[in-house]
Amino acid sequence: MADNNPPLPDFTRWPSFPFEGDMRVKPLAAPVDVEPPRSGEDAADCVACNTPDDEYIWISERWRVRAMDRPTGLPMVVILECRSHLDIGDLPNLLAAELGVMTVRLERAIRSLDGVARVHVNRWGDGSAHLHMWFLARPQGRLQLRGTFLTLWDDILPAIPEQQWRENLAMVAAWLAEFGGQAIAEPPHIQWESPSTINYGGDQKDTSSDQPADSARLPDAPTRHTSGDLIADIPAQRVGTEEPDTSAPGTSPVAPAQVSTPY
Repeated sequence: MADNNPPLPDFTRWPSFPFEGDMRVKPLAAPVDVEPPRSGEDAADCVACNTPDDEYIWISERWRVRAMDRPTGLPMVVILECRSHLDIGDLPNLLAAELGVMTVRLERAIRSLDGVARVHVNRWGDGSAHLHMWFLARPQGRLQLRGTFLTLWDDILPAIPEQQWRENLAMVAAWLAEFGGQAIAEPPHIQWESPSTINYGGDQKDTSSDQPADSARLPDAPTRHTSGDLIADIPAQRVGTEEPDTSAPGTSPVAPAQVSTPY
């Protein structure tokens, strides 16, 4: 029997392609006469419209940014949404103009994170009717992750440590809040435990009677950073030094609904 399977395309031999070995092209399904409705075509059933603000990392009057519900393989994966139940082609001029500003602002915020080389910005629109733009950070030095297959690598790579993930989310939220809106994501709390006893050594002279009473107190536990401190630690904005990227693609204080399909 003749093998009618088409040959594999050239991109399967690219260094960035995440799979190797024996592969076959899936048969192409027949087209349908009427496409099924997308998720949330009706605002009453829309997940984005019915998700409260506290499940986002940053919010404003007309825009919100949410993360995944758990750490990702990439340093940062977030979604930009407008509050209005609109798709990209339905945006009025005001929101259309703001979408451009928000896209650039969020890209810069993510690129300010340590270890991020590029930010991929994607919009598919086949899964959910509510406008949502994906932002995925490519790690510095990981040249194999360049280009089209970054979304696949995000599912393949081991998840980054949860503390780093939360710190990254808080940094991006604070960066955006510098221009307005409200940061919801917070940096992780410092886990501080004071020792129950202090051993000075058996042959050390006891000088406690010579010291003032206050000197025997343990040092105060360090306080966690405020949002202002966090903003001060953000690296300077790198404007004009990056080439434009034209490639296509738990409990938590910010536990958005799980998103597993890049539509």
